Amino acid sequence: MVHSIWPAHRLPSRAIWPGYVLQAGFVVLSFKDQDKDWRPRLVLASASPRRLALLQQVGIEPDALLPADVDETPEKTETPRDLARRLARLKAQAAQRVAEKDEALGHCFVVAADTVVALGRRILPKTETMDEAAACLRLLSGRQHRVYTGVSVITPKGSRRERLVESRVRFKRLSPEEIEIYLASGEWRGKAGGYAIQGLGGSFVVRLVGSYPNVVGLPLYETVSLLEGEGFPVRLSWLNAA
Repeated sequence: MVHSIWPAHRLPSRAIWPGYVLQAGFVVLSFKDQDKDWRPRLVLASASPRRLALLQQVGIEPDALLPADVDETPEKTETPRDLARRLARLKAQAAQRVAEKDEALGHCFVVAADTVVALGRRILPKTETMDEAAACLRLLSGRQHRVYTGVSVITPKGSRRERLVESRVRFKRLSPEEIEIYLASGEWRGKAGGYAIQGLGGSFVVRLVGSYPNVVGLPLYETVSLLEGEGFPVRLSWLNAA
């Protein structure tokens, strides 16, 4: 039998799930090693290894990955920040519909995110061809751009909470040779704006204002805040891992 102890004042009232016992101002959770039902289920609506790694970094291990296939084409006159919000919401809703049909998941938390790179109001694509990536890198060279990530959380009760996070990134001036070599690496493929800040593309960044994990694809502070605000016991896993 394993016991997790947590100060009661650090948990929101909605976080008291079956299995918690209040003792002398502390919340004590007891569960068997093999029993995974000590916390609510959580689904990540993404196939991105980067978003999965970021969640795991803060001790969250999703029970399922349910990537959502949604049309990511911007609507007419849609701003970059509105696009990030809308796509995160659509991904969360699509994953929730799938999860509801799975008895193993049942009523679960769903986390979805979408990241948009923009130069002014111009939305840069998630590059799939070398020509697209080259065009993005030439646009970003020597300039500041913005990275928006929308985060959408759907709770087991069906309520939805959302956040939008903005970071500002400035690139060095890129030479034609640097662009050519980066394109040859293939790292740009499928990346918003044609680069990966957590990889080779990080060497292009002169200045970053705001959240680094937001640029990678999932702002951790805001995601954890949304989950904890709805009662998901994020930090209990830290104690169980100690």
